[in-house]
Amino acid sequence: MRKLCFNPKTASFALARNSPSSPQSLISSPTPPRLSFSEPGSVVDEDTFMEEAEAIILKWNPDSSAYAKVTSLFYEDKTEAKHYINCVNQLHQTMHSLISHSPSSHKLVLAHNLMQIAMKRLKKEFYQILCMNRAHLDPESVSARSSRTSANSSSSDCDDDFAAEDDDIRAAGDSITEVEQVSSGAMADLKLIADCMVSSGYAKECVSVYIIIRKSIIDEGIYRLGVEKLSSSRANKMDWEVLDLKIKSWLEAVRIAVRTLFNGERILCDNVFSYSDSVRESCFAEISRDGASLLFGFPELVVKTKKSSPEKLFRVLDMYAVASELLPEIESIFSSDYNSAVRSQVLTSLQRLTESAQFLLTEFESTMLKDSCKTAVNGGGVHSLTIQTMNYLAILADYVNVLSDIFPREWLPLPKSSSLPESYLYSPESDYSASTPALTVRMAWLILVLLCKLDGKAKHCKDVSLSYLFLGNNLWYVVARVRSSNLQYVLGDDWITKHEAKAKRFVANYEKIAWGEVVSSLPENPAAAEARAVFENFNLKFEEAYRKQNSFVVADRELRDEIKGSIARSIVPRYREWYNALLASVGSVRDLTVTEIVTFTPQDIENYLANLFFFGTSSSSVSSSSVTSSPLRRWS
Repeated sequence: MRKLCFNPKTASFALARNSPSSPQSLISSPTPPRLSFSEPGSVVDEDTFMEEAEAIILKWNPDSSAYAKVTSLFYEDKTEAKHYINCVNQLHQTMHSLISHSPSSHKLVLAHNLMQIAMKRLKKEFYQILCMNRAHLDPESVSARSSRTSANSSSSDCDDDFAAEDDDIRAAGDSITEVEQVSSGAMADLKLIADCMVSSGYAKECVSVYIIIRKSIIDEGIYRLGVEKLSSSRANKMDWEVLDLKIKSWLEAVRIAVRTLFNGERILCDNVFSYSDSVRESCFAEISRDGASLLFGFPELVVKTKKSSPEKLFRVLDMYAVASELLPEIESIFSSDYNSAVRSQVLTSLQRLTESAQFLLTEFESTMLKDSCKTAVNGGGVHSLTIQTMNYLAILADYVNVLSDIFPREWLPLPKSSSLPESYLYSPESDYSASTPALTVRMAWLILVLLCKLDGKAKHCKDVSLSYLFLGNNLWYVVARVRSSNLQYVLGDDWITKHEAKAKRFVANYEKIAWGEVVSSLPENPAAAEARAVFENFNLKFEEAYRKQNSFVVADRELRDEIKGSIARSIVPRYREWYNALLASVGSVRDLTVTEIVTFTPQDIENYLANLFFFGTSSSSVSSSSVTSSPLRRWS
């Protein structure tokens, strides 16, 4: 069948001479001399017509002709098919005329019998065209054709529409693919038959055949797109990884299904049954109902599962984004009252996805609040809670447009928690006006919850300087993560500036507490008489501070260099003044007095400070100018 349908020499699809866009293409086909069907205004006209109608209808009666039984009328001779359709239409008009002026005429009985035979023949032709062109009437081909053919042309203006389109299609004939040509020809034939059967009162017989064929195409298409029917119990038993794959498959499938599968079927159905709005809408509703229910009911099924993977929120947002994006197209395709259940299901799924997203974000916040404050701070470095939370929020910020719909202002106010550290106990709402997007306030709140948890962890540090370094490290990471993601657009520059300044204050407090005694051990005015006492005190303080701080962590290179540079600027210049003053009073670095008093040269101090905070590992070496006898060799 496929080879036959694609043969350009086949009379049924020889479109170089006849445009397939409308059934009226048959008018332009060369027609042999025939009797014209005139309005039945006289007994002679009716008799003449009835004879010709009986001849052509019986000729194609499969019950009385072996030839008609194995041959397709529309494939064998398009001109004959057109003549057959015109005959049936005229027969229908004749029956109405006979009912009005000769209700007891034997011709009415004959006309009724002929109409039954004709409808049976047309039903068979309709079925054959649908089956033979199943591959060529695929939704993709039909959708491609929609830009050139009106989907809702009425039968009354079919002749005029075709005449206008005929020249256009001929002019663009080279650009129309052969598949589209076959599709167009088949659609024209189907419409011609459907118009005839529906107008003659045989819509049910025509529609029943159409539904059987086309519904199977939609159901098969949904299945091939990877969307399968799942029960709630089966979905709940699935591992998250398996369910996640099905969600990803659905995200790809739903766009194709709406824009190609359902859209193509909508166009085809509108074209074939353009004669009657009610027939067209009820037919499309019937063939699409099950497939649409399976496809658009999937998000609600996912929401009902008890899976609580952190990634579930992002999948819920993905599904919401796709469904809301496709909503206008869905409402257009399923616009009639017959499809109200489909539209209702899509809206229900969107509502369930909204509720699920709100719940999952609240659950994420609750998980942060439940985190133990007594966990180790790992040398003051960035805590795993900080990394996980900021990665989560950074990804969440990529859904800013979706989140703006899901979290309206009414979803506030934010929860108040008396367990928060007093230094953080305020609502971020106070920093924003009533016009601030709810998403901005919610994100600021979630980061505030994180900072509160970090503050609680810092209070468990035995060393005060370590607690400040821990807070500085983590807040610096938070700010850096905000800058490098869409969070910067959600929170704004003011938020970044404010928290960056706070991170620097934490670092300044660390430097003051950790190295303050080292700095203060070097008076501002060097005096040779005090040299021994000053250097002994400095050596003790520096060794103590270095021993403690050398195990601390500053993973961020920029922050690490900034802290080390600041410490060096506070200690090295003042130490160099004392060192130079001592040399000036003694006269030589080789003097026994110098070696007895001085443990470190200024270069030693610079080298040791340069090796602080190296990703939490102790420095392995210092400059060759370091004093060999330095006790710091034991720690480095």
